[in-house]
Amino acid sequence: MWHKIWREWDWTVVISTVLLICVGLVIIGSATHVNREGLNFTDLVSKQILFFFINAVIVVLMQWFDYRRLRAWGRPLYFVTIVLLLAVMFIGTSALGAQRWIQIGPITIQPSEFTKLLMIISMAKMMEHRVNQLNTFRSLVPIVVFVGIPALLVFKQPDLGTSLVYLAILCGMLFVGGIRMRLVQIIVGVAVVLAPLGWFILKEYQKQRILVFLNPNIDPFGAGYHIIQSKIAIGSGMILGKGLFEGTQSQLNFLPENHTDFIFSVIGEELGFVGCVIVLILLFTLIYRSIVIARSANDTFGMLLATGIGSMLVFQVLVNIGMTTGIMPVTGIPLPFISYGVSALTTNMISVGLLLNIAMHRKKLMF
Repeated sequence: MWHKIWREWDWTVVISTVLLICVGLVIIGSATHVNREGLNFTDLVSKQILFFFINAVIVVLMQWFDYRRLRAWGRPLYFVTIVLLLAVMFIGTSALGAQRWIQIGPITIQPSEFTKLLMIISMAKMMEHRVNQLNTFRSLVPIVVFVGIPALLVFKQPDLGTSLVYLAILCGMLFVGGIRMRLVQIIVGVAVVLAPLGWFILKEYQKQRILVFLNPNIDPFGAGYHIIQSKIAIGSGMILGKGLFEGTQSQLNFLPENHTDFIFSVIGEELGFVGCVIVLILLFTLIYRSIVIARSANDTFGMLLATGIGSMLVFQVLVNIGMTTGIMPVTGIPLPFISYGVSALTTNMISVGLLLNIAMHRKKLMF
């Protein structure tokens, strides 16, 4: 049984994922090895390793489960999504001005991370019988409302970055679902016209992030500090980097959140251009394989699942690297498989487990 299952695995996905997580563990250790108040690198790396192995076991066990059975769980999982996001509002813990986490004993989880995958499954079920029928605004309304409710709950936390991930997943799945291009043109036009109104619903710090994105020097020691230090770190790494544990911006604590949101800046400083390129190749190999798996899936549900996962990964990679290099506003989106975070790691690894499951069932296994 093991031989037949493993023979059908997409080993490119497995190897890319493992290598990315290994890079992440090394960089997390490098970024945090200088102990600071309330931050111990051995605890962080040990916890990340522990959850890697726990999730690896889950990924392997998932291969005995036919992903197509998830169809029946579409609506219940959507209900779970709403309950989790509402729970954050009432019993969640706050940090850095946002209420996004729930404390369960020694573990802090971020429900909005898990709900991204739950939403992909729910949307795949909802859209399965709507593929190639997205020809009118009326056909889009149920889908937009379906995604809009949890997205607004996440935005309320506030977590603009994750709510935009929902939008990216929606766009990817609508595109594969055969949305009429004329509708896309109209929606983009309306969005461009209404975009200035969005300024009035943003929090003050979110407005400030947009302003410093345009010109970080208007507040170099406040809202623009992250971007300035990140660009200095990446630029100073040049071709080969300064070496592990040798990055001045990171090791001397000039670079904030260097083990989570700005971990790519540490890669740029310590491993240089070469290190950044290697990480990008691994990430986009994984994304490319998600596209291949989506195209080769033998049912619409599997195609939509793989598309949603691929869209989620693409958006998170582009936004995270974009914000660290100063070409996108800071949104607090982690770099998949590399940034520290139990919730994000679990979501991404289970997503990979689903991709492997979809790839494995392209052929009927005979036991």
